[in-house]
Amino acid sequence: SIMSYNGSAIVAMVGKNCVAIAADKRLGQQALTVDMDFEKVFRMTDRAFIGLSGLATDVKTVHDTLRMRVNLYRHREERVIEPKTMAYLVSHMLYERRFGPYYIEPIIAGLDKDNKPFICSTDLIGCLNFPEDFAVTGTASDNLFGMCESLWEPDLDPEGLFETVSQALLNAVDRDAMSGWGA
Repeated sequence: SIMSYNGSAIVAMVGKNCVAIAADKRLGQQALTVDMDFEKVFRMTDRAFIGLSGLATDVKTVHDTLRMRVNLYRHREERVIEPKTMAYLVSHMLYERRFGPYYIEPIIAGLDKDNKPFICSTDLIGCLNFPEDFAVTGTASDNLFGMCESLWEPDLDPEGLFETVSQALLNAVDRDAMSGWGA
């Protein structure tokens, strides 16, 4: 599958008035490791982040396009985009290309203006999913689901959330040959 060609693992979790997003840094061509410092999580505003898993060329293209659209939003609206609004922007951007899609699965994470945590994931044509606990994507998503279901607890403080996300990601990528190594 083209979605697993480069391999990836991205997880976002909600805590008590906090949110965490983490990803591995491996870039591969199937089983061949090409780079160990490939960025997959991007800071879009001071309070909103996006993680992009999938085909590496589309990750770069979508990041650049989204950065341009977020900046355009800031100039037109004269305010910073909220994470939920950014999720709808990403969904619309992906749905525009539904007949020749970007081969990515984004996860949006951030805090809204009231410091309420927000996470969202989409598929490659922009169908939104708003989980209340955690979201995972990438070739290690099956392993991540299992680790997150085992480790996540409601109302984690920032330190506990950091530890939970770290342990979930590290243990999941240890069991996936297409991601990891530098998480």
